[in-house]
Amino acid sequence: MAAPEIVHELPRRLRLRWPPLRDRRSDPLYVQALLENIPGVTQVRVNRAAATLVLQHDGAPATRAAILARFDPLPGEAFRCFEPPQPAINPLNLAFLGLSIVSLRLLPPTLQGTISLLIGLPTLLAGADGLLNRGVKVEVLDAGAVGISLLRRDYFTANMIVLLLNVGEYLRQSSEDQTTGLLRTLLRPQVEQVWLEREGIEVRTPLAQVRTGDLLLCGPGELVPLDGTICRGDALLNQSSITGEALPVHRQAGDSVPSGALVTEGRIVIRVEAVGSDTGLARINRFLEQALRQRSRTQQRSDELADRLVPVTLALGGGIFLLTGDLRRAAAALTVDYSCAIKLATPIAVKTAMYRAAQQGVLVKGAQAFDQLARVDTLVFDKTGTLTQGELFITDILPLNHLDENGLLALTAAAEEHYAHPVAKAVLRAARDRGLTLPATSQVDFIVAHGVSAHVDGQQVLVGSHHFVAEDEGIDCGAAAEPAAAFAHQGKNLLYVSRAGRLEGLIALRDRIRPEAAGILTRLKQNGIRRIVVLTGDQESTARALLQALPQIDALHWELQPEDKAGIVQQLRDQGHYTAFIGDGVNDAPALVTADVGISLPCGADLAKDAAQALLLQEDLACLATALDAARRTGKTIQDCFYTTIGFNSLFLLLALTGCIRPLTAALLHNLNTVGILGYCATRGLSASDPAARPTSPKDNPHDH
Repeated sequence: MAAPEIVHELPRRLRLRWPPLRDRRSDPLYVQALLENIPGVTQVRVNRAAATLVLQHDGAPATRAAILARFDPLPGEAFRCFEPPQPAINPLNLAFLGLSIVSLRLLPPTLQGTISLLIGLPTLLAGADGLLNRGVKVEVLDAGAVGISLLRRDYFTANMIVLLLNVGEYLRQSSEDQTTGLLRTLLRPQVEQVWLEREGIEVRTPLAQVRTGDLLLCGPGELVPLDGTICRGDALLNQSSITGEALPVHRQAGDSVPSGALVTEGRIVIRVEAVGSDTGLARINRFLEQALRQRSRTQQRSDELADRLVPVTLALGGGIFLLTGDLRRAAAALTVDYSCAIKLATPIAVKTAMYRAAQQGVLVKGAQAFDQLARVDTLVFDKTGTLTQGELFITDILPLNHLDENGLLALTAAAEEHYAHPVAKAVLRAARDRGLTLPATSQVDFIVAHGVSAHVDGQQVLVGSHHFVAEDEGIDCGAAAEPAAAFAHQGKNLLYVSRAGRLEGLIALRDRIRPEAAGILTRLKQNGIRRIVVLTGDQESTARALLQALPQIDALHWELQPEDKAGIVQQLRDQGHYTAFIGDGVNDAPALVTADVGISLPCGADLAKDAAQALLLQEDLACLATALDAARRTGKTIQDCFYTTIGFNSLFLLLALTGCIRPLTAALLHNLNTVGILGYCATRGLSASDPAARPTSPKDNPHDH
């Protein structure tokens, strides 16, 4: 593939010529997004007709090199364009056109006619092309209005209609570009600066300047921005955004580290193995770029209605001419078109609402997903990690011998101290919270899926399940039978703890319900959700405990396999429910795809995020209510715009047909109405706020601490 040619260069500005842009299959929007995601690049403008790109950047040599290297090679998605974008209108050309129209009055009438014909020729040709290839569309009305004015030798009106058409198109393009640009800011890389070790010295370095083989330092609370292998140190890494694991994992020298992992404890030195677009973290969110060009069902219906109204306007204009013989009235009628505002209101409203929703913690993948969200009446939750926190906490400590609660907890924590299991993490966390000092431990032996055996202060301690302690090791657990049954009925997990052959006590654990869950479920019910269903792979007792805590749940299914979850979602759809499934794990992907709308949490696995149509960007279920509210509010905005468009344009059309306004006035009123409606859509989408949601900026990334 041809490399870009540098046409002009300034310290922070680069102008490139790249001939493949003229290829009809090329996707300028995708190329623009690809380049904008290079760290250090601040703005990209693409001129397809001239096959040029203008890039603003930070001036760093590494950024310049990354820009030029990005073209070799480009992903295949850069040449899968389905709808070629409309050519951009240059405001300087509009200014020149306006001056030319004013200057025409100084020229002889014959010359005025020739120049006016040249000015109106693009509009006339567009109308003829539309009539031959697409039928009676808005271009035909525009061409008719200009053509009639030229026939009447009303050159000023003909030229002003052309100018108003171009000004209106420029304002509409600007509105769409602004809303699309707002959304693209969400795709910016979150890590700008990193620490590198060079010749034994730690150096603060822009991410764009990191190269393969560099030594990258990451400490507590820092995001690993690049793929690599640990060469020194060890740490606990939260890899939930990559693997879906709820708990941090221990990584040490020799282990590979994926970009996107968060260091929770420890400090590591990573030898970088992949940089730039080759890393997992730098993968472009192309679903958003593609979704911005997809039309929702509402938009498709609006387009169809607008197209059906064009022949009505044309027929009215022709009819009034046949009845009155007045070309001026016919031209005025043709300048009043319903389709512009009807067609453009929906994408503007949706894009601004998408941006606002993203600020409040929800990234929706395009207009179609937004349209589907507005229809949802049934929410289906995967329990673990959605309604619950996906992390075990100790709820009860029951000593059965001579120890008190703190003594039993310290004994258990000492045995579990070097165990990476979620249960061990919960025990150690509780011991730390109580400030307990742990006794000395030795001879630790982990028995997979059963428990742990260790010597604490010289005595053997066993910690694990009833099967391990009572059946495998022969410890008498009869004294714990009654409280154990009560804890199990409450849906709690149990740890049996013995020392020197005697049962010391029980520790009960449970995954906590999210603190906001009850309030959010109530709010969802109040805002139009008719049914809430919860699916889980847990046993019945654990599932029923959730039902007791959250009475808003209408149905609960337990002990499910991934395919079972998808089957239940399909059953709900077959019964006529419009469903949204909320999950976060790899095993939730089948249900996410099956539902009308799949919604993933921020800690979800990559597969879950890819399968979902909406992503919550914060660990807060309030974001879910925000998304549903925004979708329904957007539908109301589109409806308001539709009725406003029909009302005002019908009034303008009536005035034109009765001869109360001239063609120029009709064109001016029509364009002002269209721009006003688009402004209303954008303003309402950006200003509408949800008092229950916590606004966030595009830079607030759930993993960027």
